[in-house]
Order: sequence, then structure tokens, then C-alpha cells
Amino acid sequence: MEFFSHQTSFPFMATRKVWYALSGLLVIISLVSFFTRGLNLAIDFTGGVNAEISFSKTVDVESVRQQMTSAGFHSPEVQTFGSSRDIVVRLPPDAKQATGEVRAHLESALQGLDPSVQVTQLDVVGPQVGSELRTSAVYALVSALIGIFFYIAWRFHTWRLSLGAILAVLHDPILVVGFFSISQTSFDLPVVAAILAVIGYSLNDTVVVFDRIRERFETNRRSPPAQVLDESINQTLSRTIMTKVVTSIVVVALLFLGGPVLKGFSEALLIGIVAGTYSSIYISSAVALDCGLNAEHVFPSVKKTLLDSRP
Repeated sequence: MEFFSHQTSFPFMATRKVWYALSGLLVIISLVSFFTRGLNLAIDFTGGVNAEISFSKTVDVESVRQQMTSAGFHSPEVQTFGSSRDIVVRLPPDAKQATGEVRAHLESALQGLDPSVQVTQLDVVGPQVGSELRTSAVYALVSALIGIFFYIAWRFHTWRLSLGAILAVLHDPILVVGFFSISQTSFDLPVVAAILAVIGYSLNDTVVVFDRIRERFETNRRSPPAQVLDESINQTLSRTIMTKVVTSIVVVALLFLGGPVLKGFSEALLIGIVAGTYSSIYISSAVALDCGLNAEHVFPSVKKTLLDSRP
């Protein structure tokens, strides 16, 4: 099955500098926002209290927030969870009470809205644990990038494709982080998991394109590199678009039907899918081309073969 009814021939490499400029602008905006506004880190990283509260009737989020503020809770984050009778409350790390005390205090504060209110789940994360999780998340991302660089260099026999893959893989999570910084959506461990999934998903598309580039160089060793890259991307374009569309349908369903718990995870995946599609086409291959990629780099024996074939 093909997405297009005929083989496309889009001149991707001819317009690469335009897309370089667009990527550069988006990355700069993302980095400026990250360093000036920062991220709205969830209690996974900052420490604090996360409570799931069940009411016997429908309650208003604003009423819950006002009730908790009146009871002495500082800056509570309140949102619905699953249904209009279930509420998730997040409290900052300055809530230093023991778990049992926090549970009792919460139930006591909210009994004015519903005498039968219950705290169904309570998680308390200390600042030290939050700091360790933040460090572990950074190590996971850096380790993944280093592993990708060496795998691509070994798999395709050239650092040029490896560099293109790394820049494309960096491009995608930077845009995701930029979105979370600008929107101030809660940044938690599921979002980190989504970013790692985006890296793997984007890399998979990049490797598919690189495999086709290698095949085209093998059969068209005398063709200009830009032509080979354009042909390779066009030949894999239907596959790329179809897999992204199908995956996006599932992610959009999670975004709108999964509730607030999956909101950040779904948003990160959706942005990453769009950015990954774009970067696997315009960033990874284009960077390799501008680094001087040709058939000799993908097939080290090609140079000798070409020399031997000269009259």
C-alpha cells in the first residue's frame, strides 16, 4: 500500500537551507524559553505530594482549590482525574508532614465540600529523591545520544550520517522541551519517557532512510549525492507518512480521552512525531550531504573500484 498514487520526486535537498533556517529559529525560541522561563517540573523532580481524591458527587475544581487554600495548603494544583468526581491534587515540597498527617489534613479540609470524601492514593516524594530522578533522566538522555552516535557510525561506516542522525535526534527533544517551557505544562517522568520514545521513533525513520541511501549509492555510484538522497527520501516517503499518521491517530486519542494524567505524555509524543518526521527528511540527510557525503564514505571500496574503472 502506498500513500501516493505515483512515485514522488520532491527536491528535498535543494530547499534544505530554508528548512535549516526554520529549524534554527524553532530551536533558538525553545532554548531561550527554557533558559528564561524554565520548566514546570512536577513533584517527580521537585519533591512534594501527589494525592488522588474521590468525592461522592460532582465537585468544581475551583471550589476544591479555594477550600484547600483556606485550610492552609500553599499553591495547590488541582485538576479532574478520570471523572468529575475524581480530583488530583499536587502540593509543593514545603509540605513536610508525614504521609498519614497529610492524608488526614486533606480529608479534613475537603469535608466541607463532601463529608464522604476519601484520599484514594497518596504519594510523597522527598526533595532528595526528586533530585536523583532529575539526574537519572539527564543520564538516560545523554547515554541514549552517545549510543546512537556510535551505532550509526558503525552501521553505515561514516561519521557524516552519524552526525546527521545526532543533530536530528537532538532537534526533536529540544522542540518538545521548548513547547513544555512555553506552555508551562507539567513536566514529569512520563514526559521524559515520551522524549526517549520520540528519540527512538525518530531514529527508526532516520535509519530507514539511511538504509535506502546506502542501497541507492550501491546501484548509482556515479550519481550526484544530492540526487541519491532525494531519490532515497522520496522512495521511503509513503512509508514515513503512513506510519506517522497511524501513530498520530492513537496519540490524539490518548490526548483527548486519556485524561490529565496522560496529557503531558501525549503532547510530548505528538510534537515529537511531527518534529521527527520533519527532521528525518530535512535534517539528518541534509547535514550528511553538507558534510560531504558520497558513495566512497558509505562503501569504502567504491573509491578503488572507480579508480580501477578509469581508462
